[in-house]
Amino acid sequence: MRELKNQTRDIMRQRREALTPEERKNKSETICRHVFNAIKPGETVMCFSSKEIEVNTTPLMEMLLSNDYPVVVPIIVKEDVSLRLSYIKSLDVLVPSTFGVPEPIGNEIPVPEGAVDIILLPMLGFDRNGGRLGYGAGYYDRFLEKNPEIKKIGIAFACQEAEKIPLEDNDVLMDIIITEDGIVYP
Repeated sequence: MRELKNQTRDIMRQRREALTPEERKNKSETICRHVFNAIKPGETVMCFSSKEIEVNTTPLMEMLLSNDYPVVVPIIVKEDVSLRLSYIKSLDVLVPSTFGVPEPIGNEIPVPEGAVDIILLPMLGFDRNGGRLGYGAGYYDRFLEKNPEIKKIGIAFACQEAEKIPLEDNDVLMDIIITEDGIVYP
């Protein structure tokens, strides 16, 4: 199963890397608008800070913050393969950190247990059954296992769709998957 997942990851990385920077920018802005429209006013949103090659979540975080939504960003804790959560009030606090991911290091505002309503997840690949293929380290899987009540929205470019994502028992299905084409699952 691990080999099949890694092969699928390689294919999805190649598809994503085939997009031009301009295509990634335009598609990311469209995805952010679709996601914003799927969130109810006042919901607390945990949003990953994107790396350059991923769906750029900056426009979404700007929309959320300017409309007074509580925004939470995960901080990667390598030592125990977990995520620590922090509110952000501005994107200015985000600095490249673990794996080059922008995090609010030095400006953390702790998030109480149970405060997050929605989590936006990065995906290397997805299918139309709610399957998500992550990067393989399991940070989000561990977090979701401890927080099953949080609504899970996976976001990716449409080119990252697979016929069927290889899933293991510990893999968590998404409640919603959004691409530049809109909500593609359910």
